[in-house]
Amino acid sequence: MTAASTPLLQVRDVDVRYGKFQALKSVSLEIAPGECMGLVGESGSGKSTLGKAILGLAEVAAGSITFDGQDITHASGRTRRALAESIQVVFQDPYGSLDPAMTVGQILAEPLRVAGVPAAEAKSTIVEMLGRVRLPADSVERYPSEFSGGQRQRIAIARALVRRPRLIICDEPVSALDLTTQAAIIDLFIDLQRETGVAYLFVSHDLGVVRRICHRVAVMYKGEILEEGPGDVVTTTPEHPYSQRLLKASPVADPDAQALRREEWLKVRAA
Repeated sequence: MTAASTPLLQVRDVDVRYGKFQALKSVSLEIAPGECMGLVGESGSGKSTLGKAILGLAEVAAGSITFDGQDITHASGRTRRALAESIQVVFQDPYGSLDPAMTVGQILAEPLRVAGVPAAEAKSTIVEMLGRVRLPADSVERYPSEFSGGQRQRIAIARALVRRPRLIICDEPVSALDLTTQAAIIDLFIDLQRETGVAYLFVSHDLGVVRRICHRVAVMYKGEILEEGPGDVVTTTPEHPYSQRLLKASPVADPDAQALRREEWLKVRAA
């Protein structure tokens, strides 16, 4: 937790079920204002389902979710629309998350238009947010197809920022990008948090990625949190065997070290 005493987000004993399948099992975590909480696990671990539950896109069968002291577990559509000012999301795929028929300016203006923001203020906000994500102001007249994958993700981040949220759910936001672009986008997330004070729930399958950005990290497996603690501890010397396996699966830059890590991972996986 950061120095703030009251959590911005509290998830308590949350269950989510899809028919007979239980995707989340008594999951609890907290995020403080301005904090980055990492949520790590393999595909199917339930980490994205938790993000969906917070966003109201997955029905909570048991437990509670509280944001800024307000219970949003079963929030109405009207409440959810109001919450969009405070909670936003950046998805994994920068290619699929942007409407190809809309210009960047139209994409960023849409959430402001829905919120009733005056046109002049919206225009100023769009230019400001493009600057924050390191894109030129003339990007407003261009279409997503004219940008690279990393630039498209910057557009998606700008779209999430235009409402000036307090929390952004980052659902595998760099996994579709090459390693160099990943590093640049992570640095951008870090800079934006420093500049704006926004909190993140940063969902990833890679402990190496969350090590660079997250203050705390929780490791998920089959719908349960197995381990939680400071980011620099969980991502370097985890205690749980599953977390250790994830660490060995994380790529490293040195080819010899990577070969050794892969050999260790295969041994652990076979055990």
